[in-house]
Amino acid sequence: MKFIDKISEQASRGIARRTSRRSFLSKLGAALVGASTLPLLPIARAADGVAPQSTGDPQDPGDPTQCDYWRYCAIDGFLCSCCGGTANSCPTGTEMSPVTWIGTCFNPADERHYVISYNDCCGKSSCGRCLCNRNEGDRPAYRPQSNNDLNWCLGTKSSIYNCSTAVIIGVQSE
Repeated sequence: MKFIDKISEQASRGIARRTSRRSFLSKLGAALVGASTLPLLPIARAADGVAPQSTGDPQDPGDPTQCDYWRYCAIDGFLCSCCGGTANSCPTGTEMSPVTWIGTCFNPADERHYVISYNDCCGKSSCGRCLCNRNEGDRPAYRPQSNNDLNWCLGTKSSIYNCSTAVIIGVQSE
C-alpha cells in the first residue's frame, strides 16, 4: 500500500509543478464546451420520423400524423398520434384533461361538419414531434372554450403538457 501511495503522491506533485489551477480550469472548460456541441453534429435522423398511416376507414380519410388531417382544423400542439397515442387517445403515462376547447371540422368523405373536442394529454414533458398550429375558428382569449392558445391541463394530476388529441363528439346539426 505504501508503494501505491508514494507513486500517487509523486504523480500528483509532478502535475501540480507543471500546471497551474487556471490552466487546468481553462482546459476543463474547453473540454466541457466542446462536449456540449456534440449533439449539434449532423446525424441521419430518418428513423425518428413517423411513417405515414391511415385510419383504414373510408369515412375517416387522411393521415392522423399529418397536420392536414381533417380533424385537426383547430388544433394547436403536438399530435398524440406521433407521440405514442392516437388521434383519440393519449400516450401511455399521460392523462387526458377533462377541460377542452372545441372546433367544427369538415370531413371531405361524407361532406359533413363534425364537432371536435381537443383534449390535451398531460403528465409527461412535451413530446416535441409533429407540431401543428391550425387556427381555423380560433376565438380571442375572452372566449376560452374556443381558444387553442391556453394550457388546458387543468383538472389533472399534473399541469405538464405532452400532446393533443382530436376526439369526435358529435355531428353538426343541419
